Amino acid sequence: MAQKEEAAAATEAAAATEAASQNGEDLENLDDPEKLKELIELPPFEIVTGERLPANFFKFQFRNVEYSSGRNKTFLCYVVEAQGKGGQVQASRGYLEDEHAAAHAEEAFFNTILPAFDPALRYNVTWYVSSSPCAACADRIIKTLSKTKNLRLLILVGRLFMWEEPEIQAALKKLKEAGCKLRIMKPQDFEYVWQNFVEQEEGESKAFQPWEDIQENFLYYEEKLADILK
Repeated sequence: MAQKEEAAAATEAAAATEAASQNGEDLENLDDPEKLKELIELPPFEIVTGERLPANFFKFQFRNVEYSSGRNKTFLCYVVEAQGKGGQVQASRGYLEDEHAAAHAEEAFFNTILPAFDPALRYNVTWYVSSSPCAACADRIIKTLSKTKNLRLLILVGRLFMWEEPEIQAALKKLKEAGCKLRIMKPQDFEYVWQNFVEQEEGESKAFQPWEDIQENFLYYEEKLADILK
């Protein structure tokens, strides 16, 4: 019985530690029952928006590794260009970050950044995303494109999310059929994101430093995506 109680206590502490770390909380005083309960019940982070993301987030989350262990968020950098009949272009940019326990960044974009479309404007939207959409997000994108004929969407992704799964492959094919352009980020695209969407610390070199296998991994994912979409 004592062993079961100790196991239960350890489970609670682990849950509290995970909840606390996800919410940026202090990990001290986990032996306090009230503190444990408080931390376990903490809600996940909401969608985070901004103009530039921290450099360490970019270096970890956008890295185009084959196995994305520990990368349980989606980072979406966007450029929105809305053009009127007179040729004037209104442009905006920024980024979204999600926790997978909450709404995904792709859905949040249409809920918060561009919830409505002016029929008098033409929208050219470009996303630079750490990984490709899941099936549910792909479905949301397809529905938005189908009812918004004045929207053109280009999605550039660092990695393919669970690309071996038939459901994901079918979703990516449907995105293409719906008119969405889907591309794998080239080294030049990572550099563009670094220069335009990443915080630059004072005194830090602004030059993008590509990781060793960036080109190799780009070619790997480009081949996989071409096989899926053919």
